[in-house]
Amino acid sequence: MMLAHLISEVPSLLPLGGERPPGAEKLDLVIDWVRWIAFTICVLGILIAGAMMAVGQRRGEGGEHAARLGWVLAACIVIGSASLLVGALQGN
Repeated sequence: MMLAHLISEVPSLLPLGGERPPGAEKLDLVIDWVRWIAFTICVLGILIAGAMMAVGQRRGEGGEHAARLGWVLAACIVIGSASLLVGALQGN
């Protein structure tokens, strides 16, 4: 919660005044697409890791898949943090 508050204060600390350069809207569009693709991959990764845990449980491989799920969740945290930071810098 505190991280989100600190990130929301970043634009007020940086000198981001003036008008945006030409083509900034296209860059925003690319960033939005990358953000949604990354979130989709995170959701798919969680679903696939859960399915592999369910299948591997019968063979006694649950611990290996739990570690994989941990890595997927860590990636989700990194992507979510990056999205907050980029959104704050864009002024969204």
